[in-house]
Amino acid sequence: MQHIHPAAHVHPDAQIGNNTTIGPDVLIDSHVCIGDNCSILAGAVIIGHTTIGDNNVIGYHAVIGAEPQDISWTPDAPPSYVRIGSGNIIREHVTIHRGTTAGSATVVGSGCFLMAGTHLAHNVQLGDNVIMANNALCAGHVTVADRAFISGGVVIHQHVRIGRLAMLQGNCAVGKDVPPFTIAARVNRLAGLNSVGLRRAGMPPQRRAALKKAYHILFRGNDALPAAIKKINEHPELSAIAEVRELLDFIAASKRGTLIRHLGGEDPE
Repeated sequence: MQHIHPAAHVHPDAQIGNNTTIGPDVLIDSHVCIGDNCSILAGAVIIGHTTIGDNNVIGYHAVIGAEPQDISWTPDAPPSYVRIGSGNIIREHVTIHRGTTAGSATVVGSGCFLMAGTHLAHNVQLGDNVIMANNALCAGHVTVADRAFISGGVVIHQHVRIGRLAMLQGNCAVGKDVPPFTIAARVNRLAGLNSVGLRRAGMPPQRRAALKKAYHILFRGNDALPAAIKKINEHPELSAIAEVRELLDFIAASKRGTLIRHLGGEDPE
């Protein structure tokens, strides 16, 4: 059973799950599929080929599935998609645009919290349990790994990757990949390990210590990055740690280059 306000505009071909509530002045298009136990609040617009899982909250006047802001896209282009997992909180005035090319998608995982005014451009890929604070902006093709924390007012350049458990400080701007487990600050700078986030994620002290040592070799030493990576690989007690390996693999896979300049001062404990 659905609970649809009489002032909502729901296309008869839209698929609405059980126990989903749709508020007044909501607009839901024909190709939309919404799962069970969702709450779609007043004024939200969900259009295009958009699929939303179970137990999601879509906030007031959020817009999901709108046309990509990409000059290569045309109104007669074949369908592209938005796919949203389960258990997300998507607050008021959030905008999530569908993919640009035919068959492509903008994807949000599960357990994410997108605060008011955040924006996901076309083809953004969000992992699980990502938090984006107010007015954070992801340009096209940005990839954000699980449990990243993007603070308020952050701007992320297109095609940038944000690593797992990374944190981006408020109002910073990044145009290069942000390595996992690190903190980004200001403009393309690093400010240390995300030590608080690592502890909250339950990472054991030994692994955190190994990451801290690897971080110092990579980003606070005098060696160029290739030499620093080689130095870590020469120490099995570091390179054998899964999280250190993840950090090195992330750097190796980067096409834009990663943040490498440390702001100075001591890393937070």
